Amino acid sequence: MGFIDILLVVLSTAGLLHGITFATYLCFFKKRKTLPNYLLAMILIFMAFRIGKSVLLNFNSELEPVFIFAGLAFLLLIGPLLRWYVCGMTQVDYKLPKYYLWEFVPFILVFVLSFFIAESWFENADKEVIIFFGSILIAIYLHLAFYIFIAATIVKGAGKKHPQSLRTKSQKAIFQWLSLILIGFVVIWISYALNIIEDTVPYIVGPIMYSLAIYYLSFRAFQLKITDLDGSVFKESDHAQLFHQLSSLVKENKLYLEPDVSLASLSKKLQLTTQKTSEVINQYAKQNFNDFINHFRIEEAKKLLQDPGNQFTISAIAFDCGFNSLSSFNTAFKKFEGVTPSAYKKNQS
Repeated sequence: MGFIDILLVVLSTAGLLHGITFATYLCFFKKRKTLPNYLLAMILIFMAFRIGKSVLLNFNSELEPVFIFAGLAFLLLIGPLLRWYVCGMTQVDYKLPKYYLWEFVPFILVFVLSFFIAESWFENADKEVIIFFGSILIAIYLHLAFYIFIAATIVKGAGKKHPQSLRTKSQKAIFQWLSLILIGFVVIWISYALNIIEDTVPYIVGPIMYSLAIYYLSFRAFQLKITDLDGSVFKESDHAQLFHQLSSLVKENKLYLEPDVSLASLSKKLQLTTQKTSEVINQYAKQNFNDFINHFRIEEAKKLLQDPGNQFTISAIAFDCGFNSLSSFNTAFKKFEGVTPSAYKKNQS
């Protein structure tokens, strides 16, 4: 075995071992035990079987057919596990469906069949044998492609239910993570599929792509703290209703015109903690408290500046709209409108 072959073995098996290590951590060392974490661990373990078969076959062309087809059979497990994992990450209190064992039937059939395959079947290269096993191979990859598509559809549906503008930090992390997972599966699937089509891509590319994907995904999982999250982050809260109450209170009572309005005083009126009020404003207004209040003040100031019959000075308008100083008014106005109040008034006239 030359240096290049040794390097390919190292590259292709590195991700396999890393995946098993990650799966072991999720199952035995991760304090937070959740269904999605167990499902992810199972995906990593079964992918290790599949990738391991590829590595052995690439460097040992005389590998027994039972190992080849048993390794392929594990792809029939990964599809359903991927779907359940995506459901567990996007649905509150997700439980495996009652019929979930039926989705293992294709795996069981192919796995059992692999023990009855004799090497002599392939020695004569009979057309019937090639067509039969070629059909099984194509069906296995189409099966995985189907589940990848279903998983992507679930993510898309969850995205529609939770618009990006209203997502919490944890929800954004989950959508970002699931997108990366699906892209990783698509890349690996394509690398193997192209190998089937007239050896367009060398067979070893699949395991190498898996190694690159698993290392990158592990790094992103750590960054996003994804193993601490699941579908519970999509549990409906009272934040939307609270934001509606808060906005109505500020607008209808014109609290923004009061110079001394504060996060504490507004929270007291709503009987909320300042932390809760700030969290609601940040989530739905995408602003901090000062910008939230100043937005209403600037809108009020614009009405006065647009009124040709208004003879008030810029300073008077600033104080009437709740600002404590002309400089803070000018700063806020330019931040929201891109021009100073005087320039805005001049443009209106």
